[in-house]
Amino acid sequence: MVSFMNNQKQQKPTLTGQRFKTRKRDEKERFDPTQFQESIVQGLNQTGTDLEAVAKFLDASGAKLDYRRYAETLFDILVAGGMLAPGGTLSDDMTRTEFCLFTAQEDLETMQAYAQVFNKLIRRYKYLEKGFEEEIKKLLLFLKGFTESERNKLAMLTGILLANGNISASILSSLYNENLVKEGVSAAFAVKLFKSWINEKDINSVAASLRKVGMDNRLMELFPANKRSCEHFSKYFTDAGLKELSDFARNQQSIGARKELQKELQEQMSRGDPQKEIIAFTREEMKKANLSEQAMIGIIWTSVMSSVEWNKKEELVTEQAIKHLKQYSPLLKAFTSQGLSELSLLLKIQEYCYDNIHFMKAFQKIVVLLYKADVLSEEAILKWYTEAHLAKGKSVFLEQMKKFVEWLKNAEEGKQKKTLPASGSKCLRSIFVLVAAGKTRNFAAAFEVCQQTV
Repeated sequence: MVSFMNNQKQQKPTLTGQRFKTRKRDEKERFDPTQFQESIVQGLNQTGTDLEAVAKFLDASGAKLDYRRYAETLFDILVAGGMLAPGGTLSDDMTRTEFCLFTAQEDLETMQAYAQVFNKLIRRYKYLEKGFEEEIKKLLLFLKGFTESERNKLAMLTGILLANGNISASILSSLYNENLVKEGVSAAFAVKLFKSWINEKDINSVAASLRKVGMDNRLMELFPANKRSCEHFSKYFTDAGLKELSDFARNQQSIGARKELQKELQEQMSRGDPQKEIIAFTREEMKKANLSEQAMIGIIWTSVMSSVEWNKKEELVTEQAIKHLKQYSPLLKAFTSQGLSELSLLLKIQEYCYDNIHFMKAFQKIVVLLYKADVLSEEAILKWYTEAHLAKGKSVFLEQMKKFVEWLKNAEEGKQKKTLPASGSKCLRSIFVLVAAGKTRNFAAAFEVCQQTV
């Protein structure tokens, strides 16, 4: 008995084939779009060119046909009349319909009507949204397989769908396909697309959609590398009647160049490069990018303030900022030779101090430091104080500057006295020194006393 039990224990398990009964709901249905295609084609042939009837037919068919499984087939038929083979040609062995986007009239009104058909279908069957976007991406890759008229219709429809928010601007990535770009198909298609899009909305709406998906800086990629310049882009789209898009692209390229310049300046400062070299480099880049001094001082300010790790404590950050800005005041001075540049810098300082709460109390001290360093003039400061300031933190910053501005106004009045004798000028300089040192607050009284003693 014991021997029998030992033999049982020593027996090793063996693999034997077993059949499990599969539940019907777990069985994977074979992909066969033939019957689905025939049902859709038959319905479209019956509705014909009546797009209202087409929309109703598609709405009702969704309850009987498997739209989720055959979404690509559905969209292929609605656009091209039948299932598309790789490259964009129609499959020979499948049923087709003559009632589709590609056989419709080539005008904006008809394309708007078709856009409504797709809009109603996707609103009714939300799960089709992703599949529809993938379909558009695929169709754009197949552009070489379509006729010029078919491309034009698809471009107009895509522009309208983008304007209506039915699809994301990320679909434009398909237009950057090397073969489409090389043969000029992408640029020609983009002209029709953007005309249609801007016709429905405006350039600001288009710009916002492009920025949302990071396409705003990629428009140059519609052209081959040897033609990828702002000048070529601008001429091509301006000649095509899209000057708004040309201006937008030029502005985006300028923004891109500024970001790169700011990053490089920041790195130079972090390395501790000599300021003479930084100034020379900045002047050269400013000329290359055709930047104004007002734009340049904004870039420099951002680079200066981004090149250091700031203390998180409010009472320490002011001291740190003053020390840091004193070091870079020669760089700031080199690019504030114009009154507008000074004002631009003041606005940047105000914006920075407002956006970075630890700097709220440092504003006045920063302005006074840059005034003493001859970066900012009294004229610019007074202009900012009286009318040119931003709304951000206005009450706080104006209050901080109140006493200093009063002193500047008095100083200006003193300078404007035409009959001031030489001795008076000497006295005036002495009073500036006294006021700056904090030994007197009343400029007018001090000046009167000084005049009596001369």
